[in-house]
Amino acid sequence: MQKKIKSALISVFYKDGLENIVKLLDEHGITIYSTGGTQQFIEGFGIKVIPVEDLTSYPSILGGRVKTLHPSVFGGILGKRDDETHLKEMEQYKIPEIDLVIVDLYPFEETVASTNEEKLIIEKIDIGGPSMIRAAAKNFRDLLVVAAKKDYAELESLLRDQQGSSSLEQRRSFASKAFQIVAHYDVAISRYFDPHGSEFFQSSYASPLPMRYGENPHQSARFYGDLSSLFDQLNGKELSYNNLVDVDAAMQLIRELGKTSFAIIKHTNVCGAAQRDTVKEAWDAALTGDPESAFGGVLVCNGSIDAATANAINEIFFEVLIAPSFEEEALAILRSKKNRILLQLKKNAVQNEQFKSLLNGVLVQQTDEGNYKEWNEAGGKESNASEKQDLAFANIICKNLKSNAIALVKQRQLIGKGCGQTSRIDSLRQAIEKSRQFQFDLNGAVMASDAFFPFSDCVQLGHEAGIAAFIQPGGSIRDKDSIEYCKNNGLAMVLTGTRHFKH
Repeated sequence: MQKKIKSALISVFYKDGLENIVKLLDEHGITIYSTGGTQQFIEGFGIKVIPVEDLTSYPSILGGRVKTLHPSVFGGILGKRDDETHLKEMEQYKIPEIDLVIVDLYPFEETVASTNEEKLIIEKIDIGGPSMIRAAAKNFRDLLVVAAKKDYAELESLLRDQQGSSSLEQRRSFASKAFQIVAHYDVAISRYFDPHGSEFFQSSYASPLPMRYGENPHQSARFYGDLSSLFDQLNGKELSYNNLVDVDAAMQLIRELGKTSFAIIKHTNVCGAAQRDTVKEAWDAALTGDPESAFGGVLVCNGSIDAATANAINEIFFEVLIAPSFEEEALAILRSKKNRILLQLKKNAVQNEQFKSLLNGVLVQQTDEGNYKEWNEAGGKESNASEKQDLAFANIICKNLKSNAIALVKQRQLIGKGCGQTSRIDSLRQAIEKSRQFQFDLNGAVMASDAFFPFSDCVQLGHEAGIAAFIQPGGSIRDKDSIEYCKNNGLAMVLTGTRHFKH
């Protein structure tokens, strides 16, 4: 069902992109109603505008808080054109029909991002805008609503190619987008007042980015968010779903590692990590930890990539490299492979909450922040300075492995890891086997566990392999078994009071 636009109500915060629209409206002889700054903007092109105040017989009052909230405006938007009662009432009260509503919203999110001053933020909560958008979208059978400047091009095409007429399908499409815009706006306001959304689960992200496919080729996928605020992509193909999952894991890990660190991520698990004095040394040590698993991995470091490091990295196949900066010569080397993804980190994403969809709802939890709550030396000896460094490093690595997780570290280098096993002892066996596969000497190494030792078997097996110090949260009813073993054998054991399960 085609509808011809004869009148339009325009009230926008951002005027850019509006010029061509209002000129086309004027060419088609469409009556324009407007107010405030938008009215002045349109009149600046010599186009006649009827002030909204002429409809309402009221000026803009209360500092602009009330200007369009009036029956003469909302009646013209909500009136059903095929309802005789509506038409008679509109005629009785001299309410003109409005066929097009162009309204955007006050920049609430931008204001929250730029200031902590509550008075300024509150004034950017739009009232009239969302009300007009919802009213126009509700009455999509009779009028068209445009609620964002990104849709101006589509409206301009409609005005030019269809001579100001729209189909029911087009009006419904615009209405759908309008409701989504208002819903996103309301969620932003709600989360400002209650960041944790205690009554309802509320989360809204804009700018959907289509993925080539999801976790597997037969699954469709999209990413909602602004990746450009986190990093610049300097080279390579589009990030895939699996790339993004691993990039997230890499960024979570690197923000917790001090000094100069390099890590290699594979299927969200750390398969190589080291801290050294230089980026090149850190890379060499991280790769040595498990050169097989590094193939096709995601690499991340917290230092600048120089030419020497780039040449070393260039020898292996990898999907993504993340770093805060790249020297020009290093970039030239790494760009030799056109599909290789290079990301220059601007800032790290810090989320206070995590959520996932499961069963028939959403599970929300506080992000697992920090390394340890306490440092309780409970073993047969106190860990020395070098062991303390290794234990703290190992505990962070273990935190970023899938449970059940074990990390073996020596001189701030991951030399063995076990993860995703259904028993902790199996994870330890896996970690020891990995270290032996690449000919590491476990004598004097340390071991981290993401959760308590339910029995003393892990400590015994670790000790037999050469482990000298252990770190674990504690909390088992049989903690004393592991502690007593360490005391009897002169081994260090640190209890942290912080479990780091990761499923």
